[in-house]
Amino acid sequence: MAKYNRAAVRAATASAIRAETSPSGRTYEGAPGYARDAKSELFLLAVANMVGEDTFYESAGDRDARFRDLVRRVAVEDGAWTAGFLPWLRGEANMRSAPVVAALEAVRARLAAGRHGRNRQMVADVLRRADEPGEALAYWTSTYGRAVPKPVKRGIADAVRRLYTERSLLKYDTAAHGFRFGDVIDLVHPAPAADKPWQGELFAHALDRRHGRGTDVPERLATLRARAALMATPAAERRAVLLADGGPERLRAAGITWEALAGWLQGPMDAAAWEAIIPGMGVMALARNLRNFDRAGVSDEAAGAVAATLADPGVIARSRMFPFRFLAAHRAAPSLRWAWPLERALNHSLANVPALTGRTLILVDRSGSMFGRVSNRSGLNRADSAAIFGTALAMRADAADLVEFGTGHRTVPVRRGESLLTVLDRFGNLGGTDTAQAVRATFRGHDRVVIVTDEQAWGGHRGADPADRVPGRVPVYTWNLAGYRYGHGPSGADGRHVFGGLSDAAFQLIPLLESGRDAAWPWRQTG
Repeated sequence: MAKYNRAAVRAATASAIRAETSPSGRTYEGAPGYARDAKSELFLLAVANMVGEDTFYESAGDRDARFRDLVRRVAVEDGAWTAGFLPWLRGEANMRSAPVVAALEAVRARLAAGRHGRNRQMVADVLRRADEPGEALAYWTSTYGRAVPKPVKRGIADAVRRLYTERSLLKYDTAAHGFRFGDVIDLVHPAPAADKPWQGELFAHALDRRHGRGTDVPERLATLRARAALMATPAAERRAVLLADGGPERLRAAGITWEALAGWLQGPMDAAAWEAIIPGMGVMALARNLRNFDRAGVSDEAAGAVAATLADPGVIARSRMFPFRFLAAHRAAPSLRWAWPLERALNHSLANVPALTGRTLILVDRSGSMFGRVSNRSGLNRADSAAIFGTALAMRADAADLVEFGTGHRTVPVRRGESLLTVLDRFGNLGGTDTAQAVRATFRGHDRVVIVTDEQAWGGHRGADPADRVPGRVPVYTWNLAGYRYGHGPSGADGRHVFGGLSDAAFQLIPLLESGRDAAWPWRQTG
């Protein structure tokens, strides 16, 4: 009888995130913990790290120190890997503070070790929004003082040339920031971009307004001049400007955002105000303000325009909004008219979740540690992110058993064709983290197992590798949503793989591995 040459044979594959084959520590709940190599630990931490914020098991200070130590080590050991990782973290993974901190710490460590290539580019690559050059300088000077190395200055100057425009000046150059645009320009001395003939005058104007040297706006800066004209309009006449023919267009020409409109009007944001500004609002701003639209009583026509934007797959793809943002909007929106467009938006944000063949067991961690907030500014948590992803996987699979687990476990019903948002309402809070028992009790010859978790499994008699009763020929995929040091099992080979982040690149790793190809780091993945 053939032992190996069978129809179900799969090629042995490897994945990027590597953990030891034997435990060397403990999870925070006392189970045997599997340490990862430095790159793997850094990757999982970075895609979940809201810098300066506590998590359920780690204080902000401890977590940030671990992050900095890992960045410094990896940046010196493998500059090429770091140079690929950092722009991916800021772009595809859509993290903001973590890549800025990582780039600066990486450059500092590399300079101390005598590594002089790539440093300027590392800094420039992670600065993608016009407030981030100031953010980078604030981090550096508050941590290491005002002596900023040349590669850091030059990287920031490169970003300034790319990011500083009239509209970004209006939006981000405010007194709430310690480093204003003028301060950044003073410190890094950017030369105007060759393809932006107006940028030299913009830099000069930013310096003048920062240092109180007058408010005259150069002729070439049309948006700033339009804003100055609107601000000069007497307060009693501003609502008439808003309601006049061409009023909304005039606001947009002056770079008036929804955040600035209420202050300019010096009055309430009523339906007319919202309807004037809605055409210029981005999808994230629209999702955040659905409750405000209803309170103001915006027209069905304006609501229809909002709904059309939320339902546009191209808009959602370009926004790179995390799926949980749409769940937050759904929970905050008071009226049913937003339910369908938010359902569409949520599904578009999950467009690259794979449609898995065969039978799939999907386990979603709903233990207490998963209910810590994703960030201090977010009302949502890792438990919600896990439920969204697990449900999307289940709804697209040929056949799936969706299970939530904690101290105990239970099946979450999923009916073909129903709303993803409806299924999410069925999840609960299940206390502890008995991962191993949940897998053992629910595995019934499935073709694969997917566990969405923070990996902080219980110890004691429940502390075995959660996949120990799953045959080696059946792949077990763990999606780590928290980035703690120790994982709940081996990873990287032998059918046991760990992924991090809910990005398009991560979603494609299961079908890639099951097609017999190794899974590289996402910025190196060619498909």
